[in-house]
Amino acid sequence: EVQLQASGGGLVQAGGSLRLSCAASGGTFDGYAIGWFREAPGKTREGISCIGSGGDATTYYAESVKGRFTISSDYAKNTVYLQMNSLKPEDTADYYCAGVLFPRCHLGRGWYDYWGQGTLVTVSS
Repeated sequence: EVQLQASGGGLVQAGGSLRLSCAASGGTFDGYAIGWFREAPGKTREGISCIGSGGDATTYYAESVKGRFTISSDYAKNTVYLQMNSLKPEDTADYYCAGVLFPRCHLGRGWYDYWGQGTLVTVSS
């Protein structure tokens, strides 16, 4: 069973950038679709980006992050990245990665079987 760990969060000023990493252990990402989610205080967890498995992995983005965030995968490192640019205070949240052994990804929480611990992103104004 693959285990996921998100990292790379921190404090950044509005307009800045961060790169989050989702590393797999106990297995490989091969065959897994990976999603990134975030949960802000008082709000429900929302899907913001995902990438399917395989060499021609399709990606999806929530409207709130489209054009600012980029998801990518490095199977050699067993890691999926979320590059976050032009950060806004409303991006402040705990960020989680999740995986499912299926080629396609989805931005719905129920799609995924495996969840990592969150990493906190705080964007100051």
